[in-house]
Amino acid sequence: MEILPTLGFLAAILLLSFLASVDGVFSWLGNRLAEACHGRPRRLLVLTFAAAAGVTAILSLDATVVLLTPVVLATATSLELPARPHVYACAHLANSASTLLPVSNLTNLLAFAASGLTFAGFTALMALPWLVTIGLELAVFLWFFKADLRPRETPEPRQHLETPTFALVVLGLTLAGFAVGQLGHVEPGWIAALAALILGVRAVAQGKIRPWQLVTEAAPQLCLFVLGLAVVVEAVSEHVLGGVLRDLLPTSTGLVDLLVAAGVAALLANLVNNLPATLILLSVLGPHPAPGVLLAVLLGVNIGPNVSYLGSLATLLWRRTLPKPPSFKTFHALGALTTPLCLAAATVALWLGLGLAG
Repeated sequence: MEILPTLGFLAAILLLSFLASVDGVFSWLGNRLAEACHGRPRRLLVLTFAAAAGVTAILSLDATVVLLTPVVLATATSLELPARPHVYACAHLANSASTLLPVSNLTNLLAFAASGLTFAGFTALMALPWLVTIGLELAVFLWFFKADLRPRETPEPRQHLETPTFALVVLGLTLAGFAVGQLGHVEPGWIAALAALILGVRAVAQGKIRPWQLVTEAAPQLCLFVLGLAVVVEAVSEHVLGGVLRDLLPTSTGLVDLLVAAGVAALLANLVNNLPATLILLSVLGPHPAPGVLLAVLLGVNIGPNVSYLGSLATLLWRRTLPKPPSFKTFHALGALTTPLCLAAATVALWLGLGLAG
């Protein structure tokens, strides 16, 4: 099945993220955030945005919600700062910052093969929408949480953690491998699997993990769920939604067309969740869609879910990660402010990028 290489990558990147955590990458990152912000909450928010965007782009959104969020929460708490802005930043950027690389999100991986783009070509077209989205979200966050971000006295970080150099080098080489592997027709899944194997063997040899964790942390149940979902969605798309969506989705890449494609994708993601929405939309678009339309759809299914809890699996995981449920009112008010603005601006940025590339 065409989806199997994508599921292989998903398992490998989840395992790689776990092993990076075992090697202390996320604890070290939180320690660096605490030291670099010098007790200033606004600076900590900016640094958290940078960290969450980077982790999401390189290790995928699951690493941000499951591994980075608890670290950010602990960092803000240790500095006696309100944690809300920083924790909500992780939730938002897990979705909206996952547009940059083909490997940043399962939705991107599912669409990448159909896009006809190279890894570098995909990234180049999505770079400007990615930057615009992060910049706008940061501006809204700074205004929305201004009361939480007032300057205040904070304690110094309790300790300085050593840099996990080996793990960071492996992650850096993995990212480079994603970029150049396509030249040698090497699938990203094999590159992620090799990186996970290197860190995994080292962690087992050092007694940091048990060998069976190399299987369980690859989330085989999730992979089987996605495989079953793909089969079900194909039938639903063919017999229920396919005709309606074919009438709605454009085939050209004018600005209005791209805005429509992104809007339809965002709406569908919030109705049925972004993963099944992506599978449905890919089925409707067919094997050779216009790359611009496909990328606009990805903006919709990645940025759009920030408006509701049900829009993304990442948001549901984020809620489970927190020690107490987040405010329903705050989450949806923040989503209503950021999502339409970011989605429209990112789509315009994509349209500009397509024009320059053409």
